[in-house]
Amino acid sequence: MPVTQPATATYPFTAEKLDLSPLYSALRREQPLSRVQLPYGEPAWLATRYADARFVLGDPRFSRNESLRHDEPRMRSFPTPPDALMIMDPPEHSRLRRLAAKAFTVKRVEEWRPRIERIAAELADGMLAKGNTADLVTDFATPLPVSVISTLLGVPFEDRGDFHVWTEAFISTTKYTPEEAAKHRAALTRYMACLIAEHRETPRNDLIGDLVAARDEDDRLSEGELQTMLSGLLVGGFETTATQITNFLYVLLTHPEELAALRADLDLIPQAVEELLRFVPMTVGTAFARYAMEDVEVGGVTVRAGEPVVVALHSANRDESVFTCPHQLDLERREAAHLGFGHGAHHCLGSPLARVELQVALRTLLTSFPNLRFQESEADVVWKSGVLTRGPERLPVTWDQP
Repeated sequence: MPVTQPATATYPFTAEKLDLSPLYSALRREQPLSRVQLPYGEPAWLATRYADARFVLGDPRFSRNESLRHDEPRMRSFPTPPDALMIMDPPEHSRLRRLAAKAFTVKRVEEWRPRIERIAAELADGMLAKGNTADLVTDFATPLPVSVISTLLGVPFEDRGDFHVWTEAFISTTKYTPEEAAKHRAALTRYMACLIAEHRETPRNDLIGDLVAARDEDDRLSEGELQTMLSGLLVGGFETTATQITNFLYVLLTHPEELAALRADLDLIPQAVEELLRFVPMTVGTAFARYAMEDVEVGGVTVRAGEPVVVALHSANRDESVFTCPHQLDLERREAAHLGFGHGAHHCLGSPLARVELQVALRTLLTSFPNLRFQESEADVVWKSGVLTRGPERLPVTWDQP
């Protein structure tokens, strides 16, 4: 039965909590490349199948930089800054990415694992010291990645109180007015300018220090690129990981058999993280359109030169032609690689760090808090609204006293 939708459908498709709209499944079957209208910008093609998503994200005939010459389809009122990594194509993208990538190699991140484990253990001890109830968001999921990225970058941890507001300004869809969001983004830019100046006056052995040296000594990036990159690393370095920690726990608490299997075999945690990254739809919709630089066939449809395509990663991760029973959580699943971190040149720079933080977070929560569960019931979870990411704003939990 063919899918019924307007010629250009309103996007994103609505769904509650971490559910996915059934329209994605229908589109994958009948119309894998369909026309959609995002809240801002011109209409776009929406890719919903796994193979098409990988193709669009990996083929150099699709350009991110071209969006600067168009009214880019987007979820937010403001466009991507022109000197941001996410708007660049190779070779400019490759030049900037290499400068930061050395801090996020698998080897470098594994060297950080003991420090991340200590931070997680200290947060768990703090929760235990207060009794047997906590809000997972504020007491664990947020301070863990904030502490890690602050140390890695060289950002004073005591300034963390402002990080949340600044981050929400970058991912706000309706939470802030355009004027409020612009004010908060400007505050983060000023903050980064001050930190850069401090690092110039007193050089330090951290990522800001490395990038300042690359700017001042080797002239490998502009001052604007330096500020934008550091702001992006700070925002991206904790918000998504914090959201996924709470999402993962919520999913496990609502899948008790899988949670019990994980408790019984903690060696499953790395594989469980990969399956949760596949299973959990972290964003409300999709963004970061790729523009066809020439006519390209995608999923049997010709995308004309100059037309944008947006990719629904969460739909691709539920593709029935790639994953067996894709709507089921299976912590022992070993099939195709998920697209939770994207694909191609813009594959998430911090994915090695995020993996380690997520693994450490799950192990710490499962070993430190016997019978961890919702404080009263699932109904007490408060969900985010008005931002790009999907997840709990508050997740009250309790546990048996060890």
